[in-house]
Amino acid sequence: MSASGFPNQNLIVGWVLRTVAIPNINPHQIMKTTQALTKQAITKKEEKKVVAPIEEAKKVELEKVPVSELKRPMVTGWVKEEGIKSVLELEEEKRQAFQERMKYKKEEEKIYAEDTTTSTLKTTRELPQIPKGEGAETSTFCPHCGKDLGWKFCPYCGKPLPH
Repeated sequence: MSASGFPNQNLIVGWVLRTVAIPNINPHQIMKTTQALTKQAITKKEEKKVVAPIEEAKKVELEKVPVSELKRPMVTGWVKEEGIKSVLELEEEKRQAFQERMKYKKEEEKIYAEDTTTSTLKTTRELPQIPKGEGAETSTFCPHCGKDLGWKFCPYCGKPLPH
């Protein structure tokens, strides 16, 4: 044992040469490796920290820094928030876009209908009527165009549904 508490490096090199059966092993390289390991062990031993007892660790309290000592930039005036839209704004935007699409679609249908006009037949015969239900269920029909939907706005005419 040396003064630092570690074994003699020459004894370690001799033990490695006797134990490891590798032909033409370099004793100088073994000595350099042993020296590096010993140096690392000594530095780790010196860096080892003392652990505080649990009682002392529980008593530690953080001090609150006063707001006056915080160095933060002070904002003056109004802060403009860009790009943040509420749910209602997003819903209104979707509804407007859908109305525009439907307007163009109706225009295309009118143009197509004008191109392929057919004569209509008028008859005096009465056609059977569709019976109306007498249920107390909430209606999902659009009162403006008559489509059966479960949305807040009618996708065909764009008007708000009453349910």
